[in-house]
Parts: sequence; C-alpha cells; structure tokens
Amino acid sequence: MRPLLTGIFMLFSLIIFGVLPNDAADWRTDYEKSGCKETPRYDATVAYCKRLASASHWIHYTTFGNSPQGRDLPLLMVDKTKHFTPESVRKSDNAVLLIQAGIHSGEIDGKDAGLMLVRDIAITKKYPELLDHLTVLFMPIFNVDGHERFGPYNRINQNGPKEMGWRVTAQNLNLNRDYLKADAPEMHAWMRLFLEWLPDFFVDCHVTDGADYQYVITYGLEIGGSMAPGITDWTRNVYLKNVEKMMEESGFPISPYVIFRTHHEPTSGLISWVAPPRLSEGYTALQNRSGLLIESHMLKDYKTRVEGTYEMLRHTMSILNKEHRELIRLNEEADRLTASAEFREEPFPLGFRGTRDSVMVDFLGLEYEVEKSDLTGGLWHRYSDKPVTYRIPYFNKQEPATTVALPEAYIIPTEWTEVIDRLALHGVEFNLLEQPHTIKVKSYRFNNIDWRTRPYEGRHMVQFEQVQIEEERTYPAGSAVVDMNQRAARVAAHILEPEAPDSYLRWDFFDTIFERKEYTETYVMEAMAREMLASDPDLKEEFEQKVAEDSTFVGNQWAVLNWFYERTPYWDDRKDVYPVGKIFNRDIVNRLRIR
Repeated sequence: MRPLLTGIFMLFSLIIFGVLPNDAADWRTDYEKSGCKETPRYDATVAYCKRLASASHWIHYTTFGNSPQGRDLPLLMVDKTKHFTPESVRKSDNAVLLIQAGIHSGEIDGKDAGLMLVRDIAITKKYPELLDHLTVLFMPIFNVDGHERFGPYNRINQNGPKEMGWRVTAQNLNLNRDYLKADAPEMHAWMRLFLEWLPDFFVDCHVTDGADYQYVITYGLEIGGSMAPGITDWTRNVYLKNVEKMMEESGFPISPYVIFRTHHEPTSGLISWVAPPRLSEGYTALQNRSGLLIESHMLKDYKTRVEGTYEMLRHTMSILNKEHRELIRLNEEADRLTASAEFREEPFPLGFRGTRDSVMVDFLGLEYEVEKSDLTGGLWHRYSDKPVTYRIPYFNKQEPATTVALPEAYIIPTEWTEVIDRLALHGVEFNLLEQPHTIKVKSYRFNNIDWRTRPYEGRHMVQFEQVQIEEERTYPAGSAVVDMNQRAARVAAHILEPEAPDSYLRWDFFDTIFERKEYTETYVMEAMAREMLASDPDLKEEFEQKVAEDSTFVGNQWAVLNWFYERTPYWDDRKDVYPVGKIFNRDIVNRLRIR
C-alpha cells in the first residue's frame, strides 16, 4: 500500500509542479552531450524544444513565422500558470521577457544557454522561482536559414563551437541592421510577435568581435538618452547595478560593450554610444522598452561563453521577478508620456554624440605589445595571456547631435504605399483621408544629394542637406495622417524625419523624388535663355555672378542651359522635395481625423 501511495504522491507532485512523466530521464542538451563543444542543428534544436513542451505544463512550443527557405521560426513560451497568450498575461501580475538568440547564427551561445535555463526552471526545478512573476518568450534561433549554413569556418575570430551557422540570412541580409527598415521576411514576423506581446524587457544574445581582454560577458544598454527618462533611470540605477553585482558574485565580472577611443588600444579609454534603431536594443528603446545586448567574448572557449550567457540570463530574470510591478508601471508611464502633448514640447533628439566628460574605471585587460608588421606594414597588436587591470577613462556621456521639432501629425500621400505599410508593421497608428484635403504643411527640400556607391543591406543609403519649407499642398484621398498622440511616436519620428540615422529617406525608400523626368532641347533653351536675360536684370546679375565664381560652369553648354531651365516655370517644382508633410496645428489634425 505504501509504494502505491508514494507513487500517487509523486505523480500528484509532478502534475502540480507542471512536469509530466516521460520515458527519457536524460535531460542533457545536445550541447552538454558533446562535452560543451558543439551546438545542435536546427532540427535537433526544434526537437528538444518540443520535448520540453511535451514534458511540462509550464512550457508551450509554437512558431511565429517562416523563413525565405521555408523553415519555421521556433518560439518557447514559459509560464507557471499556462499564460500563453498576451491577453492572459496582461490580466496576470507578470512581466514579459523576450529572449532572442541566433540573430547572428554563428554567434549561437544564447541558444544553448537558454535551452539549459528553460530546462532548469521548468523540468529539473532548479530555479522555479524565476517564473513567479515572469512570463518568458524564448526565441532559440531567429536567423534559421543562416543557422543551417553550418560549418567550422564561419567565424574566423571565434573560439568554438566546433561548427556553427552563418551571420546573415539566406537573402544575405543582416537582421541586426534591419529592425527599423524591416526588409527581411523574418523581421516582419518578429515585428508581429513583438507588437502582439509588447514585452517589458528584451534580451539579444551575441558574441563580440574586437580586442582581447578578461571579460567573458560585455553588455549594451540604452542609457544614453534615447529612451523615456523613467525607463532609463531604472535600467541604469536598478537593473544595471544589480546585475553587475550578481555577475561579479557568479565569477563573471561584466563591462560595457568594448569600444576603445583608439582601435585596439585599451589605454586610450572606452567610449559609449547610443545605438541606432537598425539595431535591436536601439529599436526597442523607440518602443519604450529596455533592451539588453549580451556580448560574450569570442576568444573565450565555448563552454565558458555559454556559462557566462546563462548566468546573465538567470540574473536578469531574477531582477525582473523582483522588479516586475515597477517595470510594468514605468513602461506604461513611458507609453503615456510618449502619447502626450508634453512629449512634443522639447526638441526631439534624432542622433547623439559622445561628450568629453569621462570617469575613471578599472578595465580587466591583458598585457599586450604593439609592433610594426614586417608582412603588412600595419600595427600588430599581440596580446598575452597575462591579466592586467588598466585604469582608464570611460567617456560615458552622450548629448543630442541632431534635434527636431515634432509636429502634431505627419501626413503621407497615398501613393507611398510601401512606407505606409511599414508604419503599420511597426505598430504606428494612422487614419486615411476619405477625401482630398488642401492644408498648410512644413516639409523639406534637399540638395547636395549623394548615394553610397556600394550596396549596404540591399540598399544604397543616401546623404543630403535639407532646408525646411512651408507651403500649401493638396493630399489625395487615402493619404495617411499619423497623429503623434500615440505610444509609437518615437518610431514614427525616426522613420519620417529625414535626418534620423535610419530614416526611410536615408534607406532610399523615397529615391524617386530625386530623379529628373523632363528635359529641354538645347536649341529651345538657347533662344529662351537670351529672352530671360533681356527681360530680367536681376537674373542677368545672378548669371554673371555664377560665371565669375564657377570656372567649370563657363563653356559647359548643358550646365548653362540647365541653369536657365531651372529658373523657368517649366522646371519640376516637386523634384528634391519631401512628399511627407508636417502639421503643427492641432485643430487641423483633429479635423482630418473626422470620418
């Protein structure tokens, strides 16, 4: 009788704690079975995820999209009370954590660390308390097609695993340059997932290139001014201070992402930066959510890197459990602030630059020497394995480099469908005009336009100078009015303000506005130019000044006649003019919202 009661009690305990009996007692991951030297392929990873889900009521396996090569994008949801929908989690007391691994699939430490951590929470119950106030979404492989471009030679600077995936997708796109422009199908799927859940905290797992040093883990956090003040203060003063202490106690002291003032020179000092929204943590900042970039150190062996990533994830979850209510409150406060008129009272920073302010910090480096290479003639930094602590300056302050006055609304002509569709993808709300409207707007005219000669992430980014203009325009029915009283106002501004680092104008979504479509015959303009000079003394003076100042102009028939053509009523007055308008009158915006 006692064995039967004991068995019933054990079964009851397993069910209560969320684990169902299963035949396989060995819960080691493929990584662990390899002696911590290998990472599993896509199919084996998915199989382990499904096995976890079938064994525990706390885990749900699903997919959130498909890759260009037809692979599912896997996702594990982990929650003690089976809250596996955004609606049920919002009704609970839980914060939501999204952990992303394998966006660069050669940098795959986060996948193996995350699978072990999910197992240790929900299967072996080593850390069940980490789910007390937290729902976890774990993306083991984001770049699934790149993951299957598998081989031993995919990361020249990296010490293991034995084989790994490739950095970019099957379409040769770097997903961690694609957040705001969102060209990749995988990114479209990510956006839908992110906006459906709108997680309270985000983690992106990478492996860093760069110098050699003692740290196993370095990190990036957006505390330079691109997030709402409340979230920024909490990230700096609560999350960061706690995780630094906890990682130190675990034997993994951490450092900010390592960028030296002089490349490869630790003694030159460290610099900080504000990530642009093409990068994951820069993008989540625009969505009023703190994002942690984990960068394990490429030269450490794979086991050490995975262990360091594991500890960073574990301690992050511990902090979020303790701080869940405050974090949710601050996120909601940031959303309300961004959607308010108060948000637009101050100039909005689009880009940042470092200041000369610095603090002295200890940096756990390695002794090194620099010699001139007899092979290349360049400087060769030769690191030893002898640890040394450098006392160096850390330039950790940022200031706005470019600011703009935000309007009450942007208005986008209906023909720019790709831009309007991408705004919707990012969760930017807008309404469509039901009939044409003629309104006064501010906009921009561009000059000195120059494109990158080589493609970058499938596009040719453009540089330009701009001047603000104000004019009356007629916008057709179907034009999109983006009222800036919304939580995604930061995202809208970075897409639609041309000077933003990842604006859609920079990413060549608007390139056709720079194209000239009508031309003149020389024999027509030769006669017309003489008539213009004879009838307009001011124009004649302007022409004579141009001749005097520009030696390349004289004798160039095409340039001379084009100069006159630009000053005729026949010239295309829409060339080099931004079609997006900025509306600063709230009454006009309110009228446009009436259907």
